[in-house]
Amino acid sequence: MNAKKADKFATGVLYAISGVIVLILAALLLYILIRGIPHISWNFLTKPSKAYQAGGGIGIQLFNSLYLLLITMLISFPISLGAGIYLSEYAKKNWVTDVIRTSIEILSSLPSVVVGLFGFLIFVVQLGYGFSIISGALALTFFNLPLLTRNVEESLKAVHYTQREAGLSLGLSRWETVMKVVVPEALPGILTGVILSSGRIFGEAAALIYTAGQSAPALDFSNWNPLSVSSPISIFRQAETLAVHIWKINTEGTMPDGAAVSAGASAVLILVVLLFNFGARFIGNRLYKRMTSA
Repeated sequence: MNAKKADKFATGVLYAISGVIVLILAALLLYILIRGIPHISWNFLTKPSKAYQAGGGIGIQLFNSLYLLLITMLISFPISLGAGIYLSEYAKKNWVTDVIRTSIEILSSLPSVVVGLFGFLIFVVQLGYGFSIISGALALTFFNLPLLTRNVEESLKAVHYTQREAGLSLGLSRWETVMKVVVPEALPGILTGVILSSGRIFGEAAALIYTAGQSAPALDFSNWNPLSVSSPISIFRQAETLAVHIWKINTEGTMPDGAAVSAGASAVLILVVLLFNFGARFIGNRLYKRMTSA
């Protein structure tokens, strides 16, 4: 077999493998969506769940998932941004930097259930936060930090060195150059990483079972006192998320229409995660085109 034929054969094999992977993924997504979309309605998305009766919804769980995502990003993004800037712009190549990078790699490889157990021991038990949104958000921060930090670092490194030289030549300090020149230039990549990590957080279940809890108490949307456990903005209340709710339905079997609720909730979860992924690509491309055309 000559080189051209070998190249065509290898290329065909790679295309075939890629096609099989895409077909498997598409079949999985279509199966979940086809089973779940017929059960989705406005009442399903807004009504609270019911344990021993049919006709429950996912309103509280959906709100909990979005609120927990917001709190987690408010905690993890500033830390990740600072760590990414340090590793990209200030860190010297020595054993300290190697330890930091190794720690990030180890943390990113930990199973989410281990992060959940760590959060249970530290935040729920030792710090006394109990099963709450803040416990879940802090646990997910450890889960999210490696991905976001690497994303910020790689986005900053992708900015050409001439941008930094231009800022310094204009009399800007190193910090001003980073904040006013480098970070804005890397913003499309950073924003894409933030949205993708948001989708990952939204679909997380194992780490939240041990930290945010497995119950969804009724919320009083007329009560905005953050110290009240019935307030929707309280970070010290239990908050069963959508992913945990799906797990709970399929393990406890206390709902007469559990299969329908599980299918509908799974479809909503998939649609939201897909929205995060496609939204990240769309926003990243729009920002990149706008910045390159400016």
